[in-house]
Amino acid sequence: MSNQLHDFLQLSYTELEELNLHAKKQRLSRVPIEKIREERLKYLTDEKRIKAVTVMFSDLEGRLHMLDYDKKFLLGSWDNLTFDGSSIRGFTAQRESDLRLGIDWAAFYWAPADFFGAGKVLVFGEVIDKDGSPYAADIRGVLKSYAGAQFKKNGYTLNAANEIEGFLFAGTDAERRYHDTGKFEYVNTGGYYHSLPGDPLRTFIDRVAEVQRAMGFQNEKDHPEVAPSQFEINYSYAEVVAAADHIQLYKFICRQVAAQMGLTACFLPKPVVGVNGSGMHTNVSISKDGKNQFWDPKGEEKLGKLGWDFTDRILTAGNDICLLLNASVNAYRRLDPHFEAPNQLIASAVDRGSLVRIPLGNERSIRVEVRAVGPDANPYMVLYSIFKTGIDGNISKIKDLRTAKRFLPDNIYDAMDNFNKSEWTTKILGEDVKARYAELKKGSADRCARLLGTIVKPAEVQFHHEVYNQYLWNQF
Repeated sequence: MSNQLHDFLQLSYTELEELNLHAKKQRLSRVPIEKIREERLKYLTDEKRIKAVTVMFSDLEGRLHMLDYDKKFLLGSWDNLTFDGSSIRGFTAQRESDLRLGIDWAAFYWAPADFFGAGKVLVFGEVIDKDGSPYAADIRGVLKSYAGAQFKKNGYTLNAANEIEGFLFAGTDAERRYHDTGKFEYVNTGGYYHSLPGDPLRTFIDRVAEVQRAMGFQNEKDHPEVAPSQFEINYSYAEVVAAADHIQLYKFICRQVAAQMGLTACFLPKPVVGVNGSGMHTNVSISKDGKNQFWDPKGEEKLGKLGWDFTDRILTAGNDICLLLNASVNAYRRLDPHFEAPNQLIASAVDRGSLVRIPLGNERSIRVEVRAVGPDANPYMVLYSIFKTGIDGNISKIKDLRTAKRFLPDNIYDAMDNFNKSEWTTKILGEDVKARYAELKKGSADRCARLLGTIVKPAEVQFHHEVYNQYLWNQF
């Protein structure tokens, strides 16, 4: 059917960037949500070319879900949106399935029509329980509540920036076809920083960067990574909830761009054995009144007491929270010391095998980098567990805590055992949500070979929480 009769919203990339940066500034400035809601509702009412609003939320494992609401319906029912929670992994049982979706009006995005469709805008939702309280398994809501409490109690703004690596493979749905093909096919074998203009990897990176720029990410740099056909596209830090939202959007954008090119953007931590895996290095800092609280010009590595205490708490609980940072069977292939793997429970300014690195920084950029994070982990879970641990956790009395040779688990079974036995993970998640998460991880692990071996098994991909193929899962 011809689109000539359609009059749906399609904005230039420049217009999109202006709108998204304005929304980002409102969010960072903590403009009252009532004011933002009023502004957004007026915009949706006045902008006749918008047909639908895509409301996004994440399940317990971090898989992004989307519901399209007709704009006219949403304008009349935005405060009474319901959905079936029993269909979402890690959410409610069938007997108590109804949940509500609130709208986080500050987390509103205008997306390019050529990749997301004309006439739509995006917004993140907040899952609400039947009694009107925030839903305990909606970790985005938990993170938002924790960040708000830290600002109210201590004046802290929690900041994060994530470096998310991925692979670009030939063909669409390469992960879902892996049980048939048994391999992933590179689109480029150039390696680190080397990709010629116009080749598939460089074209993909350029297009993703353009979409991110239009959506207000404020890009920094992008490049092919060490492994063949691997990429990393960096953007600026943000307040912690926005930073986690950006991770979800980043992967969404990459997958959408790749699909339009007839390719697959893959965020498995180690899809190919024998080359570097993909990580999600997580850079964090805390600011107060606009000043970086980790900075101390006289401190070791220019990091102050708050920063070092934060680091020591992460090292103390590293094994406890490993399952939250490395959430899949495949993730434990990446924790291999032969490929710059961050599997040592130490802190270092230079050793890239350390769980925590203290990058070179100044008063603005000093930060703590948590390196042992897989790109397939729930970003809200990652950032919540890191900040909750770094601020509220205990510090071990182990001698030489920052340098003593201790290691993260090299398989998901040991990680699950540490997680289940830990009192700290119960404090982070609560007994109910912890049990749900553990059950999901055990279910995935039990469908896979216990010993990783030297080849990626189809089950690691087939039963992966982000790749989820309902038809194949039902054959188990």
